[in-house]
Amino acid sequence: MNDNESLDLRQVMRHWATGVTVVTSFDGQRRHGMTVSSFTSVSLTPPWVLVSIQRDSQTHQVILQSKVFGITVLSINQMAVSDCFAGRDDCEYTDRFAGLETFSLATGSPFIIGGLAFMDCRLVNTSDAGTNTLFIGEVIAVRAGSDDPPLLYYDRGYRRLSE
Repeated sequence: MNDNESLDLRQVMRHWATGVTVVTSFDGQRRHGMTVSSFTSVSLTPPWVLVSIQRDSQTHQVILQSKVFGITVLSINQMAVSDCFAGRDDCEYTDRFAGLETFSLATGSPFIIGGLAFMDCRLVNTSDAGTNTLFIGEVIAVRAGSDDPPLLYYDRGYRRLSE
């Protein structure tokens, strides 16, 4: 695929509406996270989920080191959290968790209070996928969170569900 075809694909993919998550990890020394919309359930038995993470990201390195990751499903009230963990504003070079309330479940991965749902995962498989790595994790702990509407992303902007 040449550069023009890549741009065409990017333009077409903007028409796919997704929820927004923050994927986090903690390797005992550093914690990091990033906004991820490439997230899906793989299996209920065993309970596996998949996230796609850019190989050149800090989050990728922390997940490889720790072999664990957490997923916070963001609510409509967490647009600023999504922007920060996407590296927008000044959050790329600062502590993305600064000013946020967090908690952990089984693995030590941080979860962001205010999210809709939380999944704590142990890494079970990886697969190279272009510039990304597909991380498959076994969900070992879950918690429900806020009852707010979900944060949605469509055509380079945040959206909300309508009833």
